[in-house]
Amino acid sequence: MYTNFSLTPAVPALSGAMLPQMGMPGVEEEFLGSKIDVEYMDYVHPHWRQYRAPQAFQHLLLGMVYAVILFMGMLGNLLVLITFFTTKSLRTPSNLFVANLAIFDTLMMSKLPVFVMNSIVEGQLFGKIGCDLYGLVGSYSGMGAAITNSAIAFDRYRTIAFPLDGRLGMKAAVGLVIGTWLWATPFSLLPFFEVWSRFAPEGYLTTCSFDYMTEGPSTRYFTLTIFVWAYCIPLLLIALFYSRILSHVREHEKMLREQAKRMNVKSLSQGDEKSAEIRIAKVAISIVFLFICGWTPYALVALIGGFGERSLMTPTFSMFPAIACKTVACIDPWIYAINHPRFRAEIQKKVPWLCFFGEEKSSKASDTKSEASDVKSETA
Repeated sequence: MYTNFSLTPAVPALSGAMLPQMGMPGVEEEFLGSKIDVEYMDYVHPHWRQYRAPQAFQHLLLGMVYAVILFMGMLGNLLVLITFFTTKSLRTPSNLFVANLAIFDTLMMSKLPVFVMNSIVEGQLFGKIGCDLYGLVGSYSGMGAAITNSAIAFDRYRTIAFPLDGRLGMKAAVGLVIGTWLWATPFSLLPFFEVWSRFAPEGYLTTCSFDYMTEGPSTRYFTLTIFVWAYCIPLLLIALFYSRILSHVREHEKMLREQAKRMNVKSLSQGDEKSAEIRIAKVAISIVFLFICGWTPYALVALIGGFGERSLMTPTFSMFPAIACKTVACIDPWIYAINHPRFRAEIQKKVPWLCFFGEEKSSKASDTKSEASDVKSETA
C-alpha cells in the first residue's frame, strides 16, 4: 500500500551516494540500510540510505545517554506508581492523573532496551513487527502523556478556581483517564495496521516513528493531522488552563488587598500564601517549557520531512527528537509527583536510603503547609 515511490526520482540525485550500496563490494556496510533485511528495505526511505552508517562511538554515546535516561526515568516513574498504589491517602482524583502520566512515561522508557539491541545490530533486530510495536508504544506513550498533561492542568484549574464545588470526583477522573487512552488510540492504530500512514525506521534506522517521508498527499495530510492532534491541541489546553489559574490567583490576591485596605490592616493573606502567584507561575512555565522542549523537535522533524528541506535532516539530527521526548518522560515524575511534599514524604518512608529527597522534617513541614491550602497542595 505504501510502496516507496521516491526510488525512481531519487536515483539521479543520490546515485553517487547510493552507488556503494548497489554493487561495489566491500563497502556496503558503510551506508545506512546495508544491514536491513532486503524484504524490509521498502520501509526505509531512500533519503536515509544516502548517508554513511554511524560510527561505533556514536552508537556507544547514544547508548550511554539512553542508559542514564532509562535508569532515572524508570526509577522516578516506578517510585510514583508504587507509592500511589500502596498509599491509600494518595489515591485521590488529582493524583490519579499523575499516576496515569507515570504509566505513559514508563511505556516510553520500556522502548529503550529495544533501542540498545537495535544499535548493536545497527538495524531492526525484530524486523517489521519489532518496528511496528516500537512505533505503537511510542505513539501511545507520546500522545497519551501530552493529553494527560492537559488533564492535569484542567484538574488543577478546577481545584484552584472552584475549591468548594469544582473538584473532580473519582468517577470523573477515571473517565478522563480512559479518555486519554482513547485520545491516543486512533493515530496509534491507524499507522500500525497501515490504514493511514505506517511506522518506518528513521535516523540511524534503530528507532521507528510514523512515516513522514514518503511522498504524496496522504503522508502530508497525516503529518498535519497528527501535528494538530498530538502537539497543538494539548499545548493550547495546557497554556489555557494554567493562564486561567494564574489569572484567578491574581484576582484573588487583588481582592484580599482591597479588603485589607478597607479594614485598615496590612494584609489578609497568610505569610506563606503571598508567594502563591509566583509558585503557580513557576509550575506553569516549567510544564509548558518541558512540553515545548520535549515535543517541538519531533514536530519540526515531521514537518521538515513532509514539507521542508530534507537536506537538513541528517540521521544524527533526526535522533535528537527521540532523546528530547524520552528526557521529558524521565523528568515528568520529578516535576509532578516527587516534588510534591506528600509523595516525597511517602517515598522517603518506603526507601529511606534515597537521600536526595531531603530531610524528613522538611518534608513533614511542607506536607503540613500543603494541607493548609488547596493552592499549595495542588501546586507543590
